[in-house]
Parts: sequence; structure tokens; C-alpha cells
Amino acid sequence: MAQLENIEAIEKRLWKAADTLRSNSELASNEYFLPVMGLIFLRHAYSRYLAIKDDIVAKLPSRGGKTRELTKEDFSQKSAIFLKPEAQFDYLVALTDADDRAEKIIQAMEAIEADYRNLRDQLPKQEYRTIPNEVLGQLLRGLNPDELKKATGDIFGRIYEYFLTAFADQGAHDGGEFFTPVSLVQLIVNVIEPDHGKIFDPVCGSGGMFVQSAHFMEQHQQDPTQLTFYGHEKNRVTTRLAKMNLAVHGLEGNIIGGEPAITYYNDQHDGLFGSADFVMANPPFNVDEVDAEKVKNDPRQN
Repeated sequence: MAQLENIEAIEKRLWKAADTLRSNSELASNEYFLPVMGLIFLRHAYSRYLAIKDDIVAKLPSRGGKTRELTKEDFSQKSAIFLKPEAQFDYLVALTDADDRAEKIIQAMEAIEADYRNLRDQLPKQEYRTIPNEVLGQLLRGLNPDELKKATGDIFGRIYEYFLTAFADQGAHDGGEFFTPVSLVQLIVNVIEPDHGKIFDPVCGSGGMFVQSAHFMEQHQQDPTQLTFYGHEKNRVTTRLAKMNLAVHGLEGNIIGGEPAITYYNDQHDGLFGSADFVMANPPFNVDEVDAEKVKNDPRQN
């Protein structure tokens, strides 16, 4: 793993690159945070892809002197996303001003969604058409510095969390409701020690409880794929962030979002109540207008 000070320098450099959108486009932070997180997602997915690709290729079976092609199953077994050539970050960085970068990024997102049903219609796409072509070029290059290519370990998992924190601090989305500080999530996880079974977060935001639960398993030399993640999140944009956050860490979960998923009034995970092995959450403590009449017969309050 790169030294801590090097990681911090990379994080700040990447944030500075992303923050150029503030001065070089007409977008406010609440408008560009999702497309930026989409590119961070792509860059992290590419980092994980490259980290294991050579090992996978070396072990591919051959028949008649011909080696079979890579498949998404090869990468799923290693908790990584398979990327077709058009979805690989180097391909996007190499585009010129003569290319329609927004269209190419959209095609990259569509290629991933075609292979991963849990990400279908969740990745940002049309949002890139609101960003000038040359600014997209600057952003792609800025998110791909040389020192990042040399870093090892799950550095991009940390960078993804850094960006979530920075956008939350900036008030980019719903006053920061989509993100609980990593330090608080780590405290909750270390107290509860989720080491098996079903993990449920009824107000899951961008999925931090799930990611830190997986880290907890890894720190104890256990396979995080033993965990099954379930979440409610009322905001559709935040639901997309949660699904991206899980995927970028090589995890899968059943995240239900949108208006019917307001956890006070709706139990979307039918049958999960009473059967989850661990429930962890940072409840929206600032919400004080819950309709008590609607929940008076809800068995979850007992």
C-alpha cells in the first residue's frame, strides 16, 4: 500500500481535478457530484480490473492452442467488475477533443450495466451531456495521475470514500444526508462485529455500513462474500450511490430505493424483519414529523 501521506496527496489532487467543474462549467456541486462519482467508480473499477487481470489470464484454460476469452464470471470470483474495452478508463482518457466524450462515457456505463443487472439504470449517463467536451477531457486526465497508477492496495476504495465525504461537507446532496462519516461507521461496525449472515440498514444512504462490514471481515481474514446486504433508502439518487459504492468494492446487495422505501412506513424487505443477523444504522435523527398514526400497528416498533 502506498504511504499514508502519498494517499492523502493523491486524494487532494483528485479532488482538485474534480472541483474544476465549479469554475469551468455552469454546474453547481449538487449537479456535478453524481457524474464525478460515476467517473471515480469507473476509475476504481479499472484499477481492480487491472490488479487481477494478469493472474486470471495466466490461469485461463486452453483448447487446441486457443485460450478462451475473459468473462465477467472470472472477475466476479475475485470481487471485481469485468470491463469491456470501451469501458476501460485508459480508453476514455485517450479520447481527443474531436471525440464526443459524453457519448463514450455513456457507452462505457451502458456496457457495465448490460453485464450487471444490479447496476442497470443506476449509473450516471445523460448527466455527462451537461459538461463541456473539453472539460470532460480535463476531468478524465485529472482523475488518472501517474502516481495513482503506481499505487497498490485498495487505495481507490479509500478515494471513493474521500469523495463522498468531500461532497457531503460541501452540502452537495440533501444537506449531506447521504453520507455518515467513516469514523462513525467504523465505530458502529467495531461494536456490533458483523461477521456472518444478513446485514440490514433501514436507512442505508450510500452504503457505508455495508462497505465497512466487509472491511471488518477482511481485517479478520474472513471472506466478506459470506455477508448478505439489505438496505432501504428513500432517495433515488442516493440509492444509485449505494449500489455504485457496493459494486466498486466488489460487493453485492439488495438495496431498495425511492419513495415507497421510506423506512418509517414501508417494510420493503418482506420477511427480513426478525431474521436479520445484524441491524445497523445511523437513523435520521433530525426527522420529527413522522405520522404516528401510520405506524401504530407496525410490528417493527415492538
